[in-house]
Amino acid sequence: GGPGGPAGPAAEDGGPPAPGRVLFPPTFSVSEIKNKQRRHFMFLRWKQQQRKEKLAAKKKRRKEREALGDKAPPKAVPKTIENQREYDETTVDPNDEEVAFDEATDEFAPYFNRQTVPKILITTSDRPRGRTVRFCEQLATVIPNSHVYYRRGLALKRIIPQCIARDFTDLIVINEDRKIPNGLLLSHLPDGPTAHFRMSSVRLRKEIKRKGKEPTEHVPEIILNNFTTRLGHSVGRMFASLFPHDPQFIGRQVATFHNQRDYIFFRFHRYIFKSEKKVGIQELGPRFTLKLRSLQKGTFDSKFGEYEWIHKRREMDTSRRKFHL
Repeated sequence: GGPGGPAGPAAEDGGPPAPGRVLFPPTFSVSEIKNKQRRHFMFLRWKQQQRKEKLAAKKKRRKEREALGDKAPPKAVPKTIENQREYDETTVDPNDEEVAFDEATDEFAPYFNRQTVPKILITTSDRPRGRTVRFCEQLATVIPNSHVYYRRGLALKRIIPQCIARDFTDLIVINEDRKIPNGLLLSHLPDGPTAHFRMSSVRLRKEIKRKGKEPTEHVPEIILNNFTTRLGHSVGRMFASLFPHDPQFIGRQVATFHNQRDYIFFRFHRYIFKSEKKVGIQELGPRFTLKLRSLQKGTFDSKFGEYEWIHKRREMDTSRRKFHL
């Protein structure tokens, strides 16, 4: 059915209506029409009329702005979900002493103090299929010093001690459902934390239009966008600690984790400075989107793990303007 009451106004002066305009009685509602096809047709005509009016108003405003020139008032900032975001009391102030102390003593401090060098093990759920295997291989070309291991029935609780013994700093597990990668588990070794993400919109290298050549072995730069709350800060530090601390700018490669509305978009690009003002970028792939499901203290423990944060849809997703990262 249509909306509550699209009522089309008659001509301004009460005279005959302008040609081509849809006329509805003042109290008329499209949803009152019983015939479904007729109702749909009338709704589309009403939407078309609304669009025309909107375009005409936009044209009028533009002409007024051109006529006023420099005296034109500043353009109104459009309302978006992001700029209407509800304030989160855990938003991090960079100058907060408590935050600085936490960062100096958390599990990632040895990495940021350059005491450890990242060494990553990438593995899969049991007996992965082709697409997941290819995704793991491509992910290993993005993250330096990472090694792919195909699981053959070995439990994660047995893999983790072996990783720690071999000086791995992080474990990434790619889960799949019906041959499609759909989950990512990231565990920081040896003491955690462990983050579980839902994964979607996976695009392998060959599926990306206008992709660049294969990435080189240079250490990429890393960009973390919009990780503003305490939880977001922790997740951002987890991603940062996957990459060596000193990027090799000669490689001109950059990995981006962009958080928008609690969805984390990953992109991998190569860039080149064409001039002082122009930059050319080329996507190398793969690309994927993550949504945080839980953050657990310590390494992976499905039975007795202590959770710092769990996404509870019914309780947390009550407002479209409330975000957690």
